[in-house]
Amino acid sequence: MSSAPPPIRDLLASAEWLAHRYDPGHDAFHFRAVPRARHADIPFLTDELLGPQEPLVLRRVDAMAQAPAPAPIHFLFHSAYCCSTLLAAAFDSPGVAMGLKEPVLLNDIVGWRHRDAKGAEVARVLDESLRLLARPFGPGEAVVVKPSNIVNPLIPAILGLRPEARALLLHAPLEAYLASIARKGMWGRLWVRDLFQKLMREGMLAPLGVAPDEYLGLTDIQVAALGWLAQHRQFQALTRQLGDRVATLDSENLVARPKEALAALARLFGLNMDSSLIDAIVTGPVFARDAKSGDAFADGQRARQARQDMDIHGDEVAKVAHWAGVLAGNAGIEMTLPRPLLG
Repeated sequence: MSSAPPPIRDLLASAEWLAHRYDPGHDAFHFRAVPRARHADIPFLTDELLGPQEPLVLRRVDAMAQAPAPAPIHFLFHSAYCCSTLLAAAFDSPGVAMGLKEPVLLNDIVGWRHRDAKGAEVARVLDESLRLLARPFGPGEAVVVKPSNIVNPLIPAILGLRPEARALLLHAPLEAYLASIARKGMWGRLWVRDLFQKLMREGMLAPLGVAPDEYLGLTDIQVAALGWLAQHRQFQALTRQLGDRVATLDSENLVARPKEALAALARLFGLNMDSSLIDAIVTGPVFARDAKSGDAFADGQRARQARQDMDIHGDEVAKVAHWAGVLAGNAGIEMTLPRPLLG
């Protein structure tokens, strides 16, 4: 016979019970038991990777009546394929912070919003979801959330609801991003088209100067470039709206200067990470393996892969990058974002 679940108050006091999904049909949150060590084992907090387990379902009103006061919460927003999963994993530091990698709870809210949920209801559930995510594993820890980039249209709402939160806006340089998509073959090309559709629903493609009747004539890599530009434009606007609450970083600088990047992020987030802790993180397993597959990195592997990508796809990538640069100039999009994390 299985044991009874713990009382709601005890359950919600433990970060091991992850707020995993929101079901608007029943106005309920689903919780999954995810120990801290399990977070380190998987790249994303998806149903597939968490494995089979019956969720514990709580009515939203019951969950919020027993939810503890939230810990400090900060965010790693990104435009995909830019080492964001690695960076989130770097914040698994007991006593300091915990990184949550793409909690599906936030994706559910985006999907619900796309199904014509009312704005006030979305805002209320988003606020409560952030409170449930901001439950630390240990006393004094902050929570650093890396949402999926399909959550990016909600960034203004998220940071508006959490005025004390700070955020990094992380991206890959355009050509590196396009080459990465090309290397991933059919699945990468399908992914950028799915993202394109979601950005179109949000109205984020309209300012780029490509008419909707031209969309079907675009190549996959052009679609990828437009998605990158739309997100880059949003990040640029956020730097102007939010000032020193946000900073920007590209993946090449993160990989080249990981210790400086972590130290600067710790300052941005107000975390107590001294140089010895940062050294241990950068020289430890997080930076020594592929954040998604878990495979060990060989010395120089990332640079060799980048050169190989450009050897194979360089002609297409260069032509699309030039085309995207023209669109960016016409739309007033800066290819180098303001408010860099690293000087």
